[in-house]
Amino acid sequence: MAHVYLTTSELAERIKYDVRTIRERLKDRVLLEGIHYIRPFGGRKILYLWEPIERDMKLYSAEESFGVPMARGGVCHG
Repeated sequence: MAHVYLTTSELAERIKYDVRTIRERLKDRVLLEGIHYIRPFGGRKILYLWEPIERDMKLYSAEESFGVPMARGGVCHG
């Protein structure tokens, strides 16, 4: 399977967030290294992986809109 690699600005265009918000608020809190982004060749450049980001956006939006958060981090769906 071929992956779609995005720069920070390309990701910002796709998810309609500001580049600065991605760097300061989402990276390393919501978007995790090794899952949502990589640093190719051990460098400073970051490339985001679109498939896991898209999957997790759908997953979390479904949990928040239909579930009741529980004390230990779970979600009650009904």
